[in-house]
This record gives sequence, C-alpha cells and structure tokens, in this order.
Amino acid sequence: MRIRNAVVAVAAAVTVLGGVSPAVGAPALGAGNEAAAGGPAAGAAEAEADALAGANDWGCEPSDEHPVPVVLVHGLGGAAATNWVYIAPLLADEGYCVFALTYGRPPGMPPITGGFAPMEQSAEELAEFVDRVLEETGSEQVDLVGHSEGTVMPQYYLKFLDGAPDVRRYVALTPLYDGTTLNSTSEILDRLTTEIPGLGDVVDGLCASCTQFFHDSDFMKKLNEGGAAVPGIEYTTVMTKYDQLVTPYTSGHLDSPNATNIVLQDVCRRDFAEHVAVAFDPNVGQMVLNALDPANAEPVQCLPGTE
Repeated sequence: MRIRNAVVAVAAAVTVLGGVSPAVGAPALGAGNEAAAGGPAAGAAEAEADALAGANDWGCEPSDEHPVPVVLVHGLGGAAATNWVYIAPLLADEGYCVFALTYGRPPGMPPITGGFAPMEQSAEELAEFVDRVLEETGSEQVDLVGHSEGTVMPQYYLKFLDGAPDVRRYVALTPLYDGTTLNSTSEILDRLTTEIPGLGDVVDGLCASCTQFFHDSDFMKKLNEGGAAVPGIEYTTVMTKYDQLVTPYTSGHLDSPNATNIVLQDVCRRDFAEHVAVAFDPNVGQMVLNALDPANAEPVQCLPGTE
C-alpha cells in the first residue's frame, strides 16, 4: 500500500502542478522523442515550442503608448506556444511588444513542455532571456506576466540574480507565494521519501522543480525570507477560489504595499475558471491589461453567465 501511495504522490507532483494548455497533448512517439533526446528534429521542435502568435518578434519596437516590453513566463508542463495562446495575441493587439520563452527543459523531456528543471536553473534561463529582450528592444525594463510556476521561479531571478532593477510590473496568475500543499500531497510525499529509500531521487529525476513548490520546501523558505514581495516592483495577483492545484488558493495573496490582490470570483462571481483555465479567460485578460496599464484601466465586463 505504501508503494502504491508513493506512485500516486509522485504522479501528482510531476503531472498535476503545472499550467499546461488544455488543448495540448503529449507528442506522438517518433519525431517528438527524437527531439527530446536532442536528435536531428530537436531544433525544429524547440522552435515549435516557442512559436506563438503575437510574440517573439525580435524586430518589435516599443511604442510611446506601451514603452515597456512584456515577458510571458509559463507554468510547469507548459511552454511558450501552449500557455499563452490567448494572452500573447491579446497583448500584441493592444500594441505591446511581447516575448515568451520555454524554460526548464531537461534532456528526455518533450520540447513542448517545460518547467521541470530546478527553479534556480530556470531562473538563469529567464535572466538571459530578459537580457536579450532589453538589448533587442533598447528598453530599460520589462513587465512580467507569469502563470503558476511562472509566478514562483521569477521570484528567484528577482531576488538572487539581480533581476529586480530590470522589472517594472509583475502580473501573477494563480500564484503560490506561500507554496502549495496540493491537498496534503506534500505531507504524504515527505513521509514516503523518509520511509522508502530512493523515492526522493526518483521524484527529483522526473521533475526537479515539483517538490520545490511545496509549502515547507527549502526552496520556498529561502524565497520568502524577508517577505515574498520585492521592493520597487508593482505586483498584481489574480487568484481563483476554484484552484485545485494551489491549495489553499490564498497562497497567492501577497501581503505588501506594492501588491494589488484580486480574487477572480470577487469580480466575476460566477466565473468558475480553475488553475489552468485562468490563463485562457477573457475576464482575466482584461485584468492583465489593466495591471500592465493602470492609467488606462477599464472595468472588467464579465462574460455573460459569469457576472
């Protein structure tokens, strides 16, 4: 029974905690596996993972209306091309220069999924990507929009990789500043890794970032020393009461004077968007636009049936 529970806990940690687009499935055997292993199809597959309408136009010049480029940071199991199929075109249509990376793709993982590497390592990838965006656009700062892991990993970049001066605003969808219990999976996994030799290595081998999300992990403790919010950055958080992965959902509440906290259902009472759906929700889309440009914010017109 313990082994069966261990398998369930590992599966939950590896496959459930992320922001994978509901429209994207696992790649078929063959070219996808070859790409994941770094074979001849790797370059094309990685390009596909980062191909996204409205994003990664490296010739984009920020306008006077929107002078700060936006960097989109996906969730665990997601990628640039899967997590942001709604938000990226929305921002581009509003005149933003939009950029999105796929990070944390260790060898052996499909190229259209990311976020599995240790978050310290992924933060270094984000730092390099932001540096490129700043260089190519001539801008002094970027705005970040993150989903799920994209609300946690960048905090490491801001705090420990000197990223804070390069970021103006940070919009966080389904954030977990206080980690997650994943409905007590973290406690179960802690017990099992103590009782079953080698289980911890198995989990880290499958997904090194997964256990870092847990409420009492060493990573979260380090990240939150001195408070989660980084001074000087304007935070906006968007939580959903129906978040089945960030538990409790109030882990996304950022207690800081430089943070605006929004619970989706406080604005659109009957919007039942859960953890993944938030990134594809037009009600949330308007909240993102308002957070990026508060001087021209417009009231959220809740979709019919979600009022």
